[in-house]
This record gives sequence, structure tokens and C-alpha cells, in this order.
Amino acid sequence: MKGIPIAGVRNFALMGHTGSGKTSLLDVMLNILGTADRIGSVDDKTSMADWTPEEQEHGISIWAKPFDGVYTAASGKQRRFVMLDTPGYADFIGQLTAAASVTDAALIVVDAVSGIQVGTNRAWRVCENRNLPRGIIISGLDKPDADFNKALSAVKARWGDSRCVPVVLPTSDGNSEVDILNTPKEAVPADMAETVKAIRDHLIELAAETDDTLMEKYFDGVELTADEFSDGLRKSVHEAHLIPVFAASAKTHIGVKETMDSISRLFPSPEDYPVTCADGHEVTTGESEPFAGLVWRSVNDAFTGQLAFMRIYRGSLKPNTEVLNSVKGEKERIGSMFFVNGKKQTDCQEAKAGDIVALPKLKNTFLNDTLCSPADPITFKAIEFPNPVTAYAVEPKTKGDEDKIGTALHRAADEDPSIRIERNNETHETILWGMGDMHLDVTLERIRHRSKVEITHHTPKVAYKETITASGEGHHKHKKQSGGRGQYGECYVRIFPSSDEEWFSNKIVGGAIPGNFIPACQKGFIEGMAKGPLVGAEVINVKVELYDGSYHEVDSSEVAFKIAAARALHEAIEKAKPVLLEPVMTMKVTVPDEYLGDITGILNTKRGRILGMGTEEGMQVITAEVPQAETFRFCSELRSITGGRGSFEMEFARYEQVASNIAQKVIAAAQADKQAEED
Repeated sequence: MKGIPIAGVRNFALMGHTGSGKTSLLDVMLNILGTADRIGSVDDKTSMADWTPEEQEHGISIWAKPFDGVYTAASGKQRRFVMLDTPGYADFIGQLTAAASVTDAALIVVDAVSGIQVGTNRAWRVCENRNLPRGIIISGLDKPDADFNKALSAVKARWGDSRCVPVVLPTSDGNSEVDILNTPKEAVPADMAETVKAIRDHLIELAAETDDTLMEKYFDGVELTADEFSDGLRKSVHEAHLIPVFAASAKTHIGVKETMDSISRLFPSPEDYPVTCADGHEVTTGESEPFAGLVWRSVNDAFTGQLAFMRIYRGSLKPNTEVLNSVKGEKERIGSMFFVNGKKQTDCQEAKAGDIVALPKLKNTFLNDTLCSPADPITFKAIEFPNPVTAYAVEPKTKGDEDKIGTALHRAADEDPSIRIERNNETHETILWGMGDMHLDVTLERIRHRSKVEITHHTPKVAYKETITASGEGHHKHKKQSGGRGQYGECYVRIFPSSDEEWFSNKIVGGAIPGNFIPACQKGFIEGMAKGPLVGAEVINVKVELYDGSYHEVDSSEVAFKIAAARALHEAIEKAKPVLLEPVMTMKVTVPDEYLGDITGILNTKRGRILGMGTEEGMQVITAEVPQAETFRFCSELRSITGGRGSFEMEFARYEQVASNIAQKVIAAAQADKQAEED
């Protein structure tokens, strides 16, 4: 924005547990910035942030959304605030991940009554993993049971007593705040003077520790200048040695302006430190540098079409500019740009480092694409999203909507990178993967509202595999004569359990099968392993040895040998003690202490094996291996047991033999389904 240099930009994301007051706080800040002419309300569905139909229906933030405005601090300096509101609900962690990847700092919101919750820990871990500068704001001080000191003590105990330092304190009557960095000594209430002095002395020490010269002055008893103190604190926050703690009430507005003043003073600007590109090289962020930015979100807007949200990392960008998509190696023309604040879009004539702009109607630019100056190509590292943990098998409610549902699903996945669509060729199902049942339900709602297509869903089938536990031999002679040229091919095979990549061995000697028919035999073996004898699943970990056979000079053909090979293999598999394999997942479950016993119990009932237990940031962490068949309902069960305070991650580990009693049921069900299809 014109008139405010990059040094005056404060780009940060609001994070925290769902219901902690992030969105309410943002609505007040937007009003102070003048971005909103009135203060919105989540309860009244007038929030400038939670404006989509899905968010208003469920009463929670679902999407990460950018907002901006100009703030005039108490010092008189103007700062450009670029803010990202993020969801606190566990199912929408993909949006939090995207926002945290393109912001310079975070403001973590902690409810003064509920304290640190699982979503708070999740936000903290995201910041720690990126070494992201951050502050903590204790909100909801207007609530009857609010206790700032109790919440502050919990924050200090969890994340460091000397590191987490309050810089905005509520007065004892709760009617005002003391901004430790700005309030003159004589204006501090008498009952708080000693506390404020102790905090200020500690802040001076933290500021001095950032520079050898300042430390020397501190030890010599020389008072730091205002600029030295301010610069030292900013550097301490940038290095995450200082986590400033604020206090505020969105309802009464007390402490909000003081918090914004502290953000102006303490949070980093985009030019405070260089970012790195995909190859690890540092990228300076000055306004005079060549333009470069990363697309962190892609949205299909009902009115403007495709919108690419981009964080600008260096230089500046104006409309009607040709840029390079360095990921795809193609040029794009930027026709127009918008600053987006909720539903409101404002034309942008120039955007600089730290800004987030929406670019409409780009031809080939989507999530994780880098746009840059063609004269100075650069590529930023792609945002990595967590693996989805919950799945629905989906299909159109009305036959004939297959094409519509396919387009709608892939459109949803393009907009939400934590959604994954796959077609399981083994179970013949379309699988919608997401971060939880709420995530999947919201996705289906959005598809229904936007694409006018009804989708039904059910629990996916498990993609079982089959293998053998012993060696076996098989033989088949394919001989057919029905007038004219016949068909003839004969194969003898041996099979062995093996995990080697080299699965086929040709042991034919003496030309029993001519060399030109060996590839046909291999194709037959591949087709034969596509459907095993137990449930018709793919057969894996088998070594096939073709050791004998016969042919006919006239009637032999590739088709005949392919059929003979497949049937010989089936006979060998049936003799080699086939068993059923199921996918096993590694799960990492995070819950409060009081639910540890309940969760380990339910994991045991799911045939899970507990691999280990530990603690992370005050929460119990259970690592276990669980068959995938037992995981499809775990998300809702965990939410029910813990009241939404638990979370989990999951990834594929390996295939493992199914217990005989379970295998018998699976095989019987598969045979019944096959019989029903034949009937």
C-alpha cells in the first residue's frame, strides 16, 4: 500500500483452539483499522471473517482468510496490518498449515476460562516447527469465570516462565489495561507498580541479550535508549526468545488497541530477515528487488471465477504485468489484483512484500506455484500438508451424475489441499479423504450447494491383498480346437514367497516354450496375480518361476500362452497356502491426561498394538499400529470420548496378515458378494 514502506508491514496469523475468540477479536481489530464500519458477531452471523454459508451454518471458522488495514499506533507511526484468520477446529488443520507457511508471525489466542486446549497446542507446534515469531493473547476477560493470572501461569508452565512475558496486563478491577511498553511509570496503578517494574526489568534483560554491545551496557548499569530497547525486543521476538503475552476482551474492547500497539512495536516486518527459496538460498525481500510470490490458496469464486491468493515475498507487483510461473515454466499476465477482506474486494494498484493479494482468472497458476519476474526466476518451496486420516466412499445419488460428481470432487480438492480424491481400482470405489468427518461433511455440503449434485457416502471397503506362505506348483494346458486354427499353450510354474523386485524367473530350457511366447506368459502371470483366490484381491510378494511347457507349431499363440500361464499360476497359489493381508496404519494420538486409559482401551479393542507413550507440551501421546479396517470411525469416536480435545495423525505402515477369525469373515463376505453379483 502506498505511503507505508515494507518496514511498516506486520503480517501475522491468528491461531488457537476453536471457540477461543479468534474471530471475535479479529472483528474488533478490523473495526479499529477502519476495514469494517461496524463490529461483526459470530453469533449473529454478521462476522466479517466467518461469512461463508458453511461457516455460518456450523458457527466455526473453516477457511484461512486474509484481511488488511492501516493502523496508527500510539506512537503516531502507521503500520500496515496483513492478518490471516485461521480455523481452530482440528479437521481444518490444512488451512492453518497454509496460513502459517506464508505469514511472518502468529498471534495465538488462549481463552481465559478454558486455558490451553488441544487446538492451542496444535497452533504452538506449527509455530515451533517453523520457528515462527509469535505472541499470546489471553482473551475473554469479560467472562464471569475468567482468570488472567491462572491462564498466564498455565502458559508459563507449558512454554517457559522466562520466555512468556506479559506486556499488556489487566488492572485489578478489570476495567482497563496497562501497556508495559507504553504506559508511563506515574500512570501505573500503585498496586501494580512492583509487578510492572519486575516485568520491565526482565524485558530490558531480554533486549540486551540480543546484542553484545547492549549486553555490555546492561552489565555496566547504563540504561538502554528507547530505540535500543525497542530494537532489542523486536529481535528477541523474531528469534522466539521472547513470547509477549497480551490481555484483551473482544466484547468490551479492553486491551485490543494495546495489543495492536505491541504488535506494531514487537512483531517483525517482511524485511527483518530473508526467506529461503526451494534450493535453500536466501532471498532478500526489499521493495527494489525483482518481484516474487507464492500461491498459498486457490478459490473458485461465484462471481470472479478462479482466484489465486498469493503472498508477495520480495519486490512489488502492479496490474497488467507479465510474470513467470517458475514451477510450470509458463508466463502469466496479471490483469488485475484485489485486496480481499471477507466478502469485500478492493482493487489493488500495487502490492509489496508482506502483502496478500488475490489474482483472478490466471490460466495455469494454482496452489504452490511461484510467480516471479521473468528476468530473475526463483521457486519457493511448496507447502507440505498433513496426511488425511478419514475417508468416505462416495457416489452420486442419481445415476448419470458420474461426470458431475467427478468434476465437483476435483474442484473441491483443488481448493482444499487437505482433501484427496482417489479411485480405488481394487474396491471399485471413489474415495474422498479428509482430516475428519466434519471436514468431509462440510466438503460434501459445499459441493451440494455449489454444484447442485447430491452425493451419498458410506464407509470405504478395505483394499486387502493376498500372498502365499509356502511354495507351490501349478500346471495348465490350454488346448482348444473348434475348426480352423486352434489354440495351444502349456505352462508349468513354481512359486515362492518373496519380496524381491525381480518377481519373474525364466527357467525354460531346450526351447520347451519358444522365446517369443515368454512375454505372453509374463502377461498371464500379471493378470493372474490381479485377482487372488480368497477375496479376488491383488496377490503380492510372490516369485514366479516358469520352468517347463510345450507348444504347437501351428496352434500356439500369445493368447493361448497367456491363458495357460494365468491358470497355472492360480493352481500354484491355491497350493501355496494363500493368506489375506490388510493395510496397517501407524497412528499418533494426542489426548489430555484424563483420557489416556480410555484411548488405550479403545485402541486395544481395534486390534491395535501400542508402540509407545510419551508427553508433548502437557498432552499424552500414544503411538500405535492399527489395521485400517478399524480406523474409519476413530475420528468421531475420539471426538466423542475427549469432547473434541483429542487429535490424531495417521499414515500407512505396511500390509500384514489378517488374523484367521477375521479373515474367515472377510472371505465369507467376499464370496457372498460374488455370488450375489452372479445371481
